[in-house]
Amino acid sequence: MGARLTIDFFHDVVCCWCFNISSRMRSLAGEFDLDIRHRSFVLQASREEMAARWGTPAEARETILGHWSVCREVSDRPDLVNIEAMRKAGFDYPAGWNAALACKAAEALGGQAAHWDLFDRIQLAHLSEARNIAEPEVLADLADDIGLDAAAFAGAMADPAIAHAVDADRRAARLLQVRSIPALIIRDTGARLVNGPVEDLRAQIRAATRLSADA
Repeated sequence: MGARLTIDFFHDVVCCWCFNISSRMRSLAGEFDLDIRHRSFVLQASREEMAARWGTPAEARETILGHWSVCREVSDRPDLVNIEAMRKAGFDYPAGWNAALACKAAEALGGQAAHWDLFDRIQLAHLSEARNIAEPEVLADLADDIGLDAAAFAGAMADPAIAHAVDADRRAARLLQVRSIPALIIRDTGARLVNGPVEDLRAQIRAATRLSADA
């Protein structure tokens, strides 16, 4: 096997397609010893941005849940995509800014592994449990679920450097011309993996590893 690949993984916790890819990349990261670097890509950061993109809260919910339905059809774990629970939820479909801050706060406390663990836990809460992952109290509970110290997490969430880190990922995305997520970019070459089933991703990573070894 060739040199270790570093892959920038741009994602948003509210993105069902990112849910599919995250679990696949977890298995491949172990198989190929990949260095996955997590980058926040907030699709809509506020209620105002949600309204500008999707219209009324009811319109936003139904349109986005239509995307969930398509995504569930190709998911490795369709049972975890609970469309009816989110349809009945008593809150507006959440924007992703606070959850991105939470993931960056986890990263500040526990590195990339903590970022990924909290990202996955928030996605599960959003897609399967229909919890309002825009609420700070919910995010604090989920951080506790993965073993983060409550006081340290609260302090990190309030640190302006965390918001700057989310903004830095946005700037990086613009420079790399990332316009949709999930986006998987091999850092050394700039090559992008084409999202798909784990077998397709495996073949692409195997080819990229060989090219890295030959370089």
